[in-house]
Amino acid sequence: MKNNNVESRLVVFSSAVVFCAALLAVILVLPQFAKADTLSRQLQVGMSGSDVSALQTFLAQDNTIYPQGLVTGYFGTLTKAAVSNWQSRNGIASVGRVGPITLVAMNAQMGGGSTVALAEGAGKVTRVDVPQPILSNLAVTTTSNSATVTWTSNVPGTAKVWYSTNPSFNYNTAPSATTAGFTTSENVVISNLQGNTTYYYAVESLDAQGNFSWSQVGNSFKTQ
Repeated sequence: MKNNNVESRLVVFSSAVVFCAALLAVILVLPQFAKADTLSRQLQVGMSGSDVSALQTFLAQDNTIYPQGLVTGYFGTLTKAAVSNWQSRNGIASVGRVGPITLVAMNAQMGGGSTVALAEGAGKVTRVDVPQPILSNLAVTTTSNSATVTWTSNVPGTAKVWYSTNPSFNYNTAPSATTAGFTTSENVVISNLQGNTTYYYAVESLDAQGNFSWSQVGNSFKTQ
């Protein structure tokens, strides 16, 4: 009787071991998909930190973009090449740094979304078969403590202007001014500025379908 009990326990134990081994094998074989942390600042060669590690982890999910797959926390030449590859894949100018346009587009993917039909250059995001706003006639008039930014859009849209005294400002944290309503003649007034100071800015028009266009990065004006 004791032998039978021992044998029964051995059978149960063996079955449990086989089951665990099989489960482990399935876990190791199945691809792992983890949503990456999003980025809170622009990144470029020479920078380091946990956000660089998050960037590298995100890029390493596709070995055609980042074949080395190294997560070092340092933004070096390999990471620059990977960012450049990602930008080319997503229709953004392939400059190899995470600027304001790439930051927004990359965070959308890192957060589980997608960036469809990103146009190269001035940061245009469109939906299929719906034309995005085309911006033109960008101009700025200033006083000692304010600026009025105007431009035209080929389709009615809302108007928004980001601005900062830092030329590499972050869209997520920079101050902004907006004008409500949809129009093709955009007009945004920025108040409470410092006198005799250079500000860098970018504008956005958002249409009723959810398509938006940004002006080229690097525009600036100086208050009187």
